[in-house]
Amino acid sequence: MKKILLVSFIALCFSTLAQNKPSRKDSLMGGFSKERTCFDVKHYALDISIDPDKKQIIGSNTILFEIVQNTQRIQLDLFVNMVVDSILWNHQKLNYRREFNAVFIDFPKKLGAKTKHQLKFYYQGSPLIAKRAPWDGGFVFTKDKNNRPWIAVAVQGTGASLWYPVKDGQSDEPDSGATIRVAVPNGLMNISNGKFMGSTPLSNGYTRWDWEVVNPINNYDITVNIGYYVPIIDRLGDLDLTYYVLDYNQSRAVKHFEEVKPMLNCFQYKFGPYPFQADGYKLVETPYLGMEHQSAIAYGNRFLKGYLGSDLSGTGVGLLFDFITIHESGHEWFGNSITSRDIADMWIHEGFTQYSELVFIECQFGYEKAMQYGKGLQGNVLNDRPIIGPKGVNTEGSGDMYPKGALLLNTMRHALNDDSKWWAILLNYCNTFKHKIIDTATVLDFFNQQTGIDWTRVFEQYLQKTKIPELQIRVSEQQLEVRWKCETSDFTMPVILDVKGKKITIVPKNSWTKTAIPSENAKEAIVDSSRFYITVAYF
Repeated sequence: MKKILLVSFIALCFSTLAQNKPSRKDSLMGGFSKERTCFDVKHYALDISIDPDKKQIIGSNTILFEIVQNTQRIQLDLFVNMVVDSILWNHQKLNYRREFNAVFIDFPKKLGAKTKHQLKFYYQGSPLIAKRAPWDGGFVFTKDKNNRPWIAVAVQGTGASLWYPVKDGQSDEPDSGATIRVAVPNGLMNISNGKFMGSTPLSNGYTRWDWEVVNPINNYDITVNIGYYVPIIDRLGDLDLTYYVLDYNQSRAVKHFEEVKPMLNCFQYKFGPYPFQADGYKLVETPYLGMEHQSAIAYGNRFLKGYLGSDLSGTGVGLLFDFITIHESGHEWFGNSITSRDIADMWIHEGFTQYSELVFIECQFGYEKAMQYGKGLQGNVLNDRPIIGPKGVNTEGSGDMYPKGALLLNTMRHALNDDSKWWAILLNYCNTFKHKIIDTATVLDFFNQQTGIDWTRVFEQYLQKTKIPELQIRVSEQQLEVRWKCETSDFTMPVILDVKGKKITIVPKNSWTKTAIPSENAKEAIVDSSRFYITVAYF
């Protein structure tokens, strides 16, 4: 979750972004140079102190990594406004060079492939402050309603390196997870990802809060949440559930979060077991709207239904559930477990996750409500530019990755016209790519093989073009003829016509194709636009 907001705001953000040409800075952040691909991160161990008054961080990140290609230099990342104190390897201080936010680290000798190493990166500074989290990355230093410190961070898109040294980007997650130790002034509590390992009073008036993540984790998911929290502890089978909310919201939260269990039951049935069981499931109240921080989901929807009390679909269905709870939890499967290598392919996160909203609605309120909600989402599609962005330059595609990505999946489900097969395939998708980093080509190959349908041109049209396929219908020689009109050549996709209550599957192409439907039924041939995201024209 990053850019779901009013359509006009999304349009402004992305039209501005589209005008900016990729720079050297973008390539360093989003690229796959040898200095990045030559090593594989195994574990991060953050040990930091955060001063709420000075808004400063000081500490270190110990990075365990394995060399996959002989090298004497690697690239890590830390925003240029943060100070590098020193970088140690085998008790030696390493030389480094900074270029924009990249930190190129030189070793005194060449490191051989398949060898493991550990370096300790000491740093400090005042991290970037978000102007409007989570739509711009950075820290939020604010006060709760009792005028007490309340601090959080959200960095998706901007980069985790704005607050800690890291191999930034989505192409490499620490295989063995992360240790997160955060010291804050006494009385405050820090909530981070994974399991709580205990707190330790320090001699300087601070208390250190220790958390341990055992699963691979996205860099932007690693988080801190500092405030006067109280835990609400629950379980779903053998899965630990904990909700951390500000102390004065405890009773309200207990009631509001009752929808978590039915949601998790639905998602586990459709998508497979919760992907991070060893780390547990947490919702953490935040001063910003929300973010899919793995096993510590940021929740700031003010205990309201819908999206801050409004319905993104405009249908009324969106007010039946808390959008942030459902959407950000869906990301545990789509985005956190299954991750796109390049943010250009972020529809793999956001399209599938917005589709999970339809899945939840169908589980809780029935199929027709889900289709009604999906139909409403069509009004949020801008068709301004391609969903897939330029690769290797830290640039996302259109915000249409949310609704249009979800509508693509809903269209595929109905084009397949076999629900038992569709749900089995979706479950297999989640299990096959659990804890893996993939790209659009991988997704396409999987669905081609699993469905027996070639979706290549469909993916091209919906993800790389800006217009919606138009199904054209005409009468010729007492028969109905059909064709697709779209930007993609050789486009073909099954679609179902409802002809006087009878469902008939047709497979139009770019050229006119005869059907078995007689001409007198031409105006009776209807496509349900809540099932297929297409337009229809009659001739």
